[in-house]
Amino acid sequence: MTQKAMAIEISEIFTSIQGESTFTGCPCTFIRLAGCNLACNYCDTSYARGPGELFNIGSLVARVLELGCPLVEITGGEPLIQQETPLLALALLESGHTVLVETNGSLNIDRLDRRCTIIMDIKCPGSGQAEMNDYANFGRLKPHDQVKFVISDRKDFDFASDLLKANRLKVDPGNIIFSPVYGTMDPATLAAWIQEDRLFNVRLQIQLHKLLWPEVDKGI
Repeated sequence: MTQKAMAIEISEIFTSIQGESTFTGCPCTFIRLAGCNLACNYCDTSYARGPGELFNIGSLVARVLELGCPLVEITGGEPLIQQETPLLALALLESGHTVLVETNGSLNIDRLDRRCTIIMDIKCPGSGQAEMNDYANFGRLKPHDQVKFVISDRKDFDFASDLLKANRLKVDPGNIIFSPVYGTMDPATLAAWIQEDRLFNVRLQIQLHKLLWPEVDKGI
């Protein structure tokens, strides 16, 4: 494989605290890939849609090793629009890291090594992108994967609740996440809806990084 074929386009790489998922609160190195195939109404990383810097996968892994954190998340943008992303995930796994991949749920997740933990969004109507969901991914999930619904209003909540009641997601208990849109959806109201609707398999998730660094737009 040529050096060019092994290149991957990166928006930023940094080590911080995991802010969303069941790994919340854990130190984590983030590799944010450039480019996205969606344009969600509430997107808080729109800068990642623009061009990034090309890195060789080997040099990326070396940088992650230098940073020293055993937990790594590949995110975006949308990481699966780049053909080399599975190779990056594999290289990180083989170097001894725990690898999370956050994806918007519109693309086939089967390209990723099964040792990865996938954090997969299901887009609700408030995102403006609900028609892009690849529901075949429900059958591709592994028990340790996670599914996230970003909720902006009651319509989004009802969409997510109805979807869960109609589909048995094959993920471990506690791995279905409802996350309120920061500054739009009141977390306490969302908590009340979860209880009223008896969604006992759902985890309420508030974005920790938004609480720690509310004025910071990019990785810290």
